[in-house]
Amino acid sequence: MACFGGGFVFEDFFPAMVENLGAEGFMKELCKGFRLLLDEEKGAITFDSLKSKSAMLGLEDMNDEEIMCMLREGDLNGDGLLDEMEFCTLMFRLSPALMQSSTYLLEQALGLGQVM
Repeated sequence: MACFGGGFVFEDFFPAMVENLGAEGFMKELCKGFRLLLDEEKGAITFDSLKSKSAMLGLEDMNDEEIMCMLREGDLNGDGLLDEMEFCTLMFRLSPALMQSSTYLLEQALGLGQVM
């Protein structure tokens, strides 16, 4: 991703979290992360909410352009905000290991087991 090729390196803890929490537990944690960054009035993650809460994520050094880039990367409907589904999708996209195993995780979360 072009936006994240700069000064930030994101360490991918998601595979270990899935292993420890299971697919359902991991999805609950992603939802908690969304609520942590949420702008309560808008019901979504906004530039201002992400900027003001970025220090909680250890990203206090992110500049405005990097924050906007993150929002653009995840904003699938073009409204300039991240709703819960867009946030979760972005988190999966930022984790190469999760992208490789996303079918398995989806099956586990839906209780489908293995599909042939």
